[in-house]
Amino acid sequence: MTATTEPGSAPTVTDFRDGVRAWLDANDLTPPADHSLDAQVVQLARVRRALYEAGWMRYGWPVAVGGLGGPAVLRAVLGEEVATRDLAEPGIYSMIEVLAPTVISYASAELAADLVPRLLSGEEQWCQGFSEPGSGSDLASLSTRAVPDGDSWVIDGQKVWTSLAQYATRCVLLTRTAPGHDGITAFLVDMDTPGITVRPLRTMHGVDEFAEVYFDNVVVPADRMLGAPGDGWRVAMDLLPHERSTCFWHRIAYLFTRLDRLLEQTAIPDDAELGAAYLALHAARCRSRITQDRLASGAHLGPETSVDKVLLATAEQRLFDTARELLPGAIEFDDPVWRTEYLYSRAATIYGGTAEIQRNIIARRLLDLGKE
Repeated sequence: MTATTEPGSAPTVTDFRDGVRAWLDANDLTPPADHSLDAQVVQLARVRRALYEAGWMRYGWPVAVGGLGGPAVLRAVLGEEVATRDLAEPGIYSMIEVLAPTVISYASAELAADLVPRLLSGEEQWCQGFSEPGSGSDLASLSTRAVPDGDSWVIDGQKVWTSLAQYATRCVLLTRTAPGHDGITAFLVDMDTPGITVRPLRTMHGVDEFAEVYFDNVVVPADRMLGAPGDGWRVAMDLLPHERSTCFWHRIAYLFTRLDRLLEQTAIPDDAELGAAYLALHAARCRSRITQDRLASGAHLGPETSVDKVLLATAEQRLFDTARELLPGAIEFDDPVWRTEYLYSRAATIYGGTAEIQRNIIARRLLDLGKE
């Protein structure tokens, strides 16, 4: 079965899922045995390209940017099928769910129509330049500065923990143009612009997924601004629901495949440990489903998504802690795949907003417990 390529003729969720599954059964997108980051990025482009050409990747996106329309939940279903079959690493696959909606919402219609199809089709990889050495969870304290210069802006500063920056063609970048929250401005920057230096960072799980990015007198045309001067904080806050809805849904689907793998490899199951890991994942999935439904209904997502973040981080670490308990020596000595994923899970309570910050948000803004 091949997806229809006629805009405005979106299938039901059930028909879409059945069609995707049938198409994936008939088209082999199995990744190579090479688990390096280079290979993962190549595989990501391959998967996106194949799904785009077949039409599946275009559902759930506006017709104006090369999509076929239909509800955004179709994108969640597609990503779930990709994650469940282990066709692409879910973290880098899901970046599209953060960056494309931001550009669609804030770039000019002409710019979005030109560039978003390149991301959807796998022709380009993009990155997100938010965090800085002195402003991680405290994003509002960022200091990378943009200064107007005629019809352009000149950017100076440094970003860090920028995923896949060394592969990226564009960067959704937050800069400081004035004091305070209203002094943050966003740009879509071409990564080959003179003055940009990318330095990959080797993490403890042995992958250069993150990078430092330096901006030294980088000239960016004014028409690459996302929104208006001072809209950057709003851009960041609008980006968050996508990060904590569809992206989380994909991640949870992937983690369930890891639980299945653990069950297959466990010689002497510990029902209590496995049950606790399953319940943690199931709780995160149920909460994520509520968020997906609210986003689909057009509801505004706010501080309640911090609950999603805490549940997902807790479930991920519990799963890999269970794997370490039930597969003695595998993570330490025998299995590089389990070891890499276990080490990566240690960062689950840090990236995307630390667990401490998320619990503070829950306490102050949801439970009204005050600032202390």
